[in-house]
Amino acid sequence: MIVGTLCLIQTSGLKRWKPLAAVAIWLVVVGLATPAASDLRIDITRGVVQPLPIAVADFEGSGEEASRLGRDIASVVAADLERSGLFQPVDPKAFIQARPSMETLPRFGDWRVIDAQALLHGRVLFLEDGRLRVEFRLWDVFAEQQMAGLAYFTAPNNWRRIAHIISDAIYKRITGEDGYFDTRVVYIAESGPHDRRVKRLAIMDQDGENHRFLTDGRTLVLTPRFSPTLQEITYLSYTGGAPRVYIRNIDIGRQEVIGDFPGMTFAPRFSPDGEKLIISMAKDGNSELYTIDLRTRAKKRLTFSSAIDTSPSYSPDSRQIVFNSDRGGSQQLYVMDADGSKVRRISHGKGRYATPVWSPRGDLLAFTKIQGGKFYIGVMRPDGSGERLLTEGYHVEAPTWAPNGRVLMFFRQEPIRKDGGGGGSRLFSIDLTGRNEREIPTPLDASDPAWSPLHP
Repeated sequence: MIVGTLCLIQTSGLKRWKPLAAVAIWLVVVGLATPAASDLRIDITRGVVQPLPIAVADFEGSGEEASRLGRDIASVVAADLERSGLFQPVDPKAFIQARPSMETLPRFGDWRVIDAQALLHGRVLFLEDGRLRVEFRLWDVFAEQQMAGLAYFTAPNNWRRIAHIISDAIYKRITGEDGYFDTRVVYIAESGPHDRRVKRLAIMDQDGENHRFLTDGRTLVLTPRFSPTLQEITYLSYTGGAPRVYIRNIDIGRQEVIGDFPGMTFAPRFSPDGEKLIISMAKDGNSELYTIDLRTRAKKRLTFSSAIDTSPSYSPDSRQIVFNSDRGGSQQLYVMDADGSKVRRISHGKGRYATPVWSPRGDLLAFTKIQGGKFYIGVMRPDGSGERLLTEGYHVEAPTWAPNGRVLMFFRQEPIRKDGGGGGSRLFSIDLTGRNEREIPTPLDASDPAWSPLHP
């Protein structure tokens, strides 16, 4: 029985995700006669010290190609879950029942003896019309109950995205919250000598795969940000020699400047509804915050001070804006209503604060902090309480939220050595506990990441 369409070509977000590819994903429910739904859960609101042991078996396949894809899909799912810090895939060498059948119940005793609390297995089939059918079952091993059973139909070259979608389904079933694996990251790829860096826009899946460059490096680009539609990004570019804010369509590569304003425009970010940009505009040595209506190109000034106001970020409900300013004598975080009224300082710790960004959940703000010669990535509540520093380094900066609000990505730069070496920058993710920090692989140095929203 078809119960829903995860993504339809020409009518949904997949057209943005896989441009020019005739790809559709259909979702169906599959299942065996089993007892009621299991209660196996991870409470991620309290932090997890011990990850949940999960056995991820290779998906069975009819034929060499299907078997290869089955192994690849299982490998991607296991890597996604392990990277979250909430799951610990069991070493396949310990498996007694190497590849459970989709037609019968697993031998649960074989999985209990190796301490697996959950079991994932599946099957890959090539259909006569050329599509791929991928199905999986998730089991609570100790309760001997099926927790989830789904099947997807898609083009074979879309297998990696299917793996991420399966990871999201498992994450949500066991934690109760949305996953973040079926997402992308746009960032600045850097290369060349330290005094002549080449900076290009690049985009990839959240695990570093499906990487591609969006610009050729002939023009300096900075601070990319996704739109809520996933199809566009905004960023600062020196196209034509002047710093301006642009919007770029990811599919077709077309970019357009957002107005021809006097002075320098920078730090762009979309409003949650995608209808406006909020930017910082510098003129005569002063930087203020403005919004720009993307339909009419009308601009509205929000701040009025002699200080530098920059790095604005909307709350998820669009009612408030966080930004950093030195209006109080040092660089601090401020929150104001969306119309620019009721400005109040929220950071009161030692040091300077920068690059604030509101969590998609609305409960926290992430920021960069500079104190005592070190950089920190931290979080606090929107009223400034509950400040926690998650990681530190010579230079860590530019946090961006995963769409579920549980994980951050940022870049970490090394110091330049006396011999001229070093100075490289890489992307890292970290969860809200601060204990699960992981490097995200990129082909070149990387900075200024921006995480996409979840796919519809």
